[in-house]
Amino acid sequence: MTIAPERPVAVPAPYEGTRIPLPVPTILPVPEDVRASDDILRVNFGPNHPSTHGVLRLIVDLDGEKVVGLSAVIGYLHTGFEKTMETKTWWKCVTYPERIDYVGYQNNELTFVLAVEKLLALEVPEKATWMRMLLCELNRIHSHLIFLGTAALELGAVSMFWYCFRERELIMDLSEMVAGQRMHTRYFQIGGLAEDIPEGFYPQCREFVEWMPNALNDYLTLLDRNKIWLERTKGVGLLSADDAVALGQTGPIARASGVDWDLRRDQPYLAYANVDFNVPVYPEGDVFARYRVRVDEMRESTRIVDQCLRRLERMKGRPWIADDRKVVLPPREELHTSMESLIHHFKIVTEGFRVPEGEVYVPIESPRGEQGCYLVSDGGPKPWRVHFRAPSFVALEATATCTHDALVADLIAIVGSLDAVMGDSDR
Repeated sequence: MTIAPERPVAVPAPYEGTRIPLPVPTILPVPEDVRASDDILRVNFGPNHPSTHGVLRLIVDLDGEKVVGLSAVIGYLHTGFEKTMETKTWWKCVTYPERIDYVGYQNNELTFVLAVEKLLALEVPEKATWMRMLLCELNRIHSHLIFLGTAALELGAVSMFWYCFRERELIMDLSEMVAGQRMHTRYFQIGGLAEDIPEGFYPQCREFVEWMPNALNDYLTLLDRNKIWLERTKGVGLLSADDAVALGQTGPIARASGVDWDLRRDQPYLAYANVDFNVPVYPEGDVFARYRVRVDEMRESTRIVDQCLRRLERMKGRPWIADDRKVVLPPREELHTSMESLIHHFKIVTEGFRVPEGEVYVPIESPRGEQGCYLVSDGGPKPWRVHFRAPSFVALEATATCTHDALVADLIAIVGSLDAVMGDSDR
């Protein structure tokens, strides 16, 4: 098997030639003059689960209320999903990516499915492409709602948690309608969708699209002029554009530091080149900017869902999965009428299908930034190598830089604003 030579990494155009300060600290060391003091208190924040979408441990050195040293420790939620996928057939692998970033599950599943389809050179029906885009944007809203509700709760804004989860329930109802499950739907299939879009989905999704802008206005009314919220978020957890680029940050964290980069616009996939949306960018690089980027993204995602709905409503009766029986499962209605279809179904489920030899890397814009899937096939029924570029792991590398000169109370706001999912880090 021949592995293609490495290609140079493309730097976003606005930052080509910019001097990037190196090294940027990923561990905040205790200064020499402070280290000799007897007043330094080393505290374990964690390993704890509820406030960090998983199990994270922060070893923090405190000089009174000031954070003078910090180290983020991961590995408490290690699942081994990537190595497990290498022992499964391509068809069975589809369920695993959703459980890596279990908050941005739909986007994770999309990354793997797109990578396999690229290896197969498999063309996906237009209806499946637009439905995938619609569900991924609903999942982006779902993820940002969990961020906003939990981050606000940690700072004492209890009401925001209930408001955000009220809207989240509407998205969960839509997921249940299309796949029978609220999360980890396995609705994206290699070649398209697992089933056709059910009756009643379009009007229910339309109701959500009409409701969500008003809900977002309510969020801004509750927080944007709230004195306590502003004092806890503005000017806290600063991350410059140069540091964000040097630390490999993408997604809302990078855009909140003034880095204007979004894969949906700059390297379009699915049908993002055919929809109208804005990319929110804020230059401040603080906790407040990261909050505003995500709220604005929810508004833009709602616009994208609206455009997808208009397109899909004109595609009733169109195919929703590729017509390639070497790869695709037969429709459910054929299973009990054709012995050939039943045998084909059983063979794909148990033995899988073979993917041509090669390697691919497919990145997408997940709710946390660049989520990439690297696959290597040796021509067999199982992947030879699976690896995910996890934005949550990269986000944690910015923890120390953001907590420079922070107080211990600010640490909670900073870690929440990075929105790391620990299953994504410990995969």
